[in-house]
Amino acid sequence: MDIETFRNYCLAKKGTSEECPFGPDTLVFKVMGKLFALCSLNDFQSINLKCNPEKAIELREEYPQIQPGYHMNKTHWNTVYIEGLSSTLLKELIDHSHDLVKSGLTKQQKKELEGL
Repeated sequence: MDIETFRNYCLAKKGTSEECPFGPDTLVFKVMGKLFALCSLNDFQSINLKCNPEKAIELREEYPQIQPGYHMNKTHWNTVYIEGLSSTLLKELIDHSHDLVKSGLTKQQKKELEGL
């Protein structure tokens, strides 16, 4: 997966916006203002994604490319190194992150998201 494919996949999700709140080198994707994915614009080698804690442990044990989130809460975030992982798995991990964040939205935010 290249950065354009990643970007387009994230932006196709309902309620998703992109910004660079941590500086011009880090691209962040949010659903209804809540972070679900981020990556470096300089060297697209990894993606930080939110993950259910139990699933995070399983993924880290199964895939050496999936590590505790760099500069993130290591219980709830993974850094996913792209090389060697299939696009299918990467999309599943992006979907999982997006769904986790979406499930934590307020009732009002969920209602707004449904109206988009």
